[in-house]
Amino acid sequence: MKKPDYHSRSRPLTWLMASLLAVLVAGCGGGSSAPAPGTLGVSLTDAPACGYDAVNVTVNKVRVHQSASAPDTAAGWTDITLNPPRKINLLSLNNGALDSLGETPLAAGQYTQLRLVLDPNTGSGLANSVVPTRGVETPLVTPSAMQSGIKLINQFNVASGQRVDLVLDFDACKSIVLNGAGVYMLKPVIRISPFALNGIDGFVDPALLTSNVLVTAQQGGVVAQTTAPNATTGEFFLARVAPGNYDVVITADGRATAVIATVPVTTSTSVVNISTSGVPITLPLSATHMISGTVTLNPVSSTAVAYTMAQQAVSTIPVVTVKSQAADLSSGVYSLTLPIGAPQFATYGALPLTFANGTYTVGQYTDAASATGYTTQSIMVNISAANFMQNFTLIP
Repeated sequence: MKKPDYHSRSRPLTWLMASLLAVLVAGCGGGSSAPAPGTLGVSLTDAPACGYDAVNVTVNKVRVHQSASAPDTAAGWTDITLNPPRKINLLSLNNGALDSLGETPLAAGQYTQLRLVLDPNTGSGLANSVVPTRGVETPLVTPSAMQSGIKLINQFNVASGQRVDLVLDFDACKSIVLNGAGVYMLKPVIRISPFALNGIDGFVDPALLTSNVLVTAQQGGVVAQTTAPNATTGEFFLARVAPGNYDVVITADGRATAVIATVPVTTSTSVVNISTSGVPITLPLSATHMISGTVTLNPVSSTAVAYTMAQQAVSTIPVVTVKSQAADLSSGVYSLTLPIGAPQFATYGALPLTFANGTYTVGQYTDAASATGYTTQSIMVNISAANFMQNFTLIP
């Protein structure tokens, strides 16, 4: 089978969601004694957002500075300006796809600050918006503090005549939060990763594609990358992960979880296959119950976002994250619907992988809540017989 061209913008992109931002620094020659400049280029991509048919942002410019503390009014900024600003549906950029935003000459040296500047919503124009699943386009509110740009601190060096590649992974699932008034707020969660294309490739059974399938690469229960399969073929690609061993976790509504242990990504350019279109991964039906409740921040914060997650021990793996969610921004309400049935477990090896019922405690999960600046809390719960309600109060 021919490998898909994940870099192409022209191929149809029907995946659920995901966002990435790639920073390219390319050298250009010069005969003077001054260091030859490089070139800064930026591309955008994404990881799946939870429960949306579209997540739109309008990019105005990308800015770069050598000082991590420089305010937006300081001298020394280099800008990539989009003229006109471009409205991009992040959900069209999944499974490693990128959207180029342009480039600009950049002097050799060390850089520490990037800013992604979005156009604000004005009047009836929806520069930034979401479309909830089977819903209508709704404004996505960007706090006033972001009008000077989403500030990202990351050090990279531009050598004379050389090229540096970075990617900013915009996690839409964590970056969009709902408040009690039904307002969608942008609280950006962005990670920086290598630009080189590597990762974990596979297929899920197309019969699962109407069940909100989500695929994650994890280490110790910490999610390193997330994607959703192609809505037609079932192919997924967990793109741009640091070399190492990963546990791949696949979930879907009303289905048991699948876990593939110790998937090796050996280099920054290696792609590992864990299933094929001929033998895709399938998930058996499972009964579900819900963990729900509220997360309260004490003291109250106008900026911190509370997140909840349900984790489980499966066979040889002490912990995998099965589901996570941002709590409602104003009410703190959350709900996680989880399978009761036995997770399907396999250790990476020759294809096709052999799955069997994993060793686990029926209905047992660790329910955890966290927020930046607050102490994480967790509790063991069992939902084998019924739903479970758990409230958290987080303190610093």
